[in-house]
Amino acid sequence: MLLRLGFLQQLLLLLIQSLEPSLAASKDLVCEPITVPMCKGIGYNLTYMPNKFNHDTQEEVGLEVHQFWPLVRIRCSPDLLFFLCSMYTPICLPDYRKPLPPCRSVCERAKRGCSPLMSQYGFEWPERMSCEGLPQLGDETLCMDQNSSEATTSAPPFPKSTPKVRTRPPSPSQCDRECRCRDPLIPIKRESHALFGRVQIGPLPNCALPCHLPYFSADERAFTSFWVGLWSVLCFISTLTTVATFLIDMERFKYPERPIIFLAACYLFVSLGYIIRLVAGHERVACGAGGTSQLHILYDATGPALCTLVFLLVYFFGMASSIWWVVLSFTWFLAAGMKWGSEAIAGYSQYFHLAAWLIPSVKSILVLALSSVDGDPVAGICYVGNQSLENLRGFVLAPLVVYLFTGTLFLLAGFVSLFRIRSIIKQGGTKTDKLERLMIRIGLFTVLYTVPATIVVACLVYEQHYRPSWERALACSCPLERQRSIRGPDYAVFMLKYFMCLVVGITSGVWIWSGKTLESWRSFVARCCPCWAHKATAPPSMYSEASTALTGHTGTGLTSGMYHKAHQSHI
Repeated sequence: MLLRLGFLQQLLLLLIQSLEPSLAASKDLVCEPITVPMCKGIGYNLTYMPNKFNHDTQEEVGLEVHQFWPLVRIRCSPDLLFFLCSMYTPICLPDYRKPLPPCRSVCERAKRGCSPLMSQYGFEWPERMSCEGLPQLGDETLCMDQNSSEATTSAPPFPKSTPKVRTRPPSPSQCDRECRCRDPLIPIKRESHALFGRVQIGPLPNCALPCHLPYFSADERAFTSFWVGLWSVLCFISTLTTVATFLIDMERFKYPERPIIFLAACYLFVSLGYIIRLVAGHERVACGAGGTSQLHILYDATGPALCTLVFLLVYFFGMASSIWWVVLSFTWFLAAGMKWGSEAIAGYSQYFHLAAWLIPSVKSILVLALSSVDGDPVAGICYVGNQSLENLRGFVLAPLVVYLFTGTLFLLAGFVSLFRIRSIIKQGGTKTDKLERLMIRIGLFTVLYTVPATIVVACLVYEQHYRPSWERALACSCPLERQRSIRGPDYAVFMLKYFMCLVVGITSGVWIWSGKTLESWRSFVARCCPCWAHKATAPPSMYSEASTALTGHTGTGLTSGMYHKAHQSHI
């Protein structure tokens, strides 16, 4: 019996020995250049797939190994990069077609340096990279070390690794991101919740933003309230002064300059919306609980009443101001390019008002009907498009671009005509001082409107382009990056946007910044107080003076003469 067992053992041994060459041949490694960014230049250039973690391609390797980039970057261990690359992109030698793992000492040095830091953030050394399964220097199995490329004198030669290697930081797409609705995000778990199935952050459904945007610090949030409050109050004061000046002396402001007054009135109500938010507070205007334990930003809402009020003030009058800007540029074009008189332009004022108030009304009603009002987690107001890119593009960005482009075209055409008229008048020997002053004021106001409006559009383009990546970074982070600051929007861009949204209301007062305004107020006070000794008369408008400047030597005003033609042909 013993002889039979011995014979079977010998037979089995011979069979294994006969199969060993064929098995080895079937497992020959196929070398390929290293393409993983973090492991390029590590000290060897060739690797093979699959590796010990069963990654079939280097793309899969890159997605996983770049999770460790923060540890590599802070150099918690000088051996970490070499160890990671030797595990994920193992060396492949053309003359040695067998796996060559790192030595256990390399793993232990890397673990000794980085494991304590990982523990501080709640992470353990990965089981799959346990040091116990690696060969030690001097064992029968060959291994490689950071400082020595040989385990024994019979080890095959290969290039020694360089201890210090600089690699480029991995892009967000090179990280195996874990997406969870974790703090500070707010999960919507109950099906009875109004937002269940209607909200998402990045790829995460039923996940909502908190009341305050988590990208910014507490100090930045406090400064935001101060910043928005400061410019909204200044805008309110400036526009209130402009509108009050118009009300006490309406005859002074005739077409084509009268739309400036209506534009200022719109910004008066826009600033009032921001002031309501300043008084009521961020949480009361833009946030709601909706049955959850935490306040989240409002999504797809038509209420509460305070939110709707702020939305109407900021959105309706903001869009109306843009249309009044188009009307202003159009009336300047009629006056300068088509030679229309003030009375002829005023004859169409009802159509200007119809367009300026009807179009924003339709858009506002549509937003409310679609329940598209949402909270702004930065400024704390209610608007449209803060959470939906489609609403931002359709209700805000596209109309602003159209209004700005149309108004600028009319203004440029009007300026060309004014310069042509100026040349004709100069050739006739008439002074053009008043016309030139009018052109300077129009040009100044044009710059003071178009520059802020263009910057607001640019900020909105920036926001709609990068918002998806901000949300992905917030919802999906690499495990080793959770404690690091989340890459979010540029704080300065948001502050610039809110400033430019309100500065036009402040600069609209440029049109009344003159001695004539003081005379108008003096005359108003004199009418109200009979004891006022001096009773000033209201001066003519700037446009009237410019019309006088267009008078020829015959004494007939060019503008008034053209009025009859305009009246016959256009009215």
